[in-house]
Amino acid sequence: MEYKGYRAVVQFDDEAGIFHGDVVGIWDVITFQGETVAELRQAFKDSVNDYLDLCAEQGHEPSKPHTGQITINLSPELHCAAAVAAAQSGKSLDDWLTHTVARAAAALY
Repeated sequence: MEYKGYRAVVQFDDEAGIFHGDVVGIWDVITFQGETVAELRQAFKDSVNDYLDLCAEQGHEPSKPHTGQITINLSPELHCAAAVAAAQSGKSLDDWLTHTVARAAAALY
């Protein structure tokens, strides 16, 4: 689900009989739930709007979704292996990592 640039993942709780969603890719926490798809979609929009309103009221900048920058910690061995793989493919480490993550994400998404 996506609304105003914010993306959410949704799970169904069979025991409770509700859908539960979380906005991903931001530092702050935004959750929502609904018993039907229509309720879920509306709750998602309401939660994002409430979050943006609260940020405005408190005078702080809302978390921006997916800035395109990530920090990862690798073991020295994995860092070296990735650098070698990037060099062997004729790419910079950043380009190689971007390509590798894109392939992995496409397989799942």
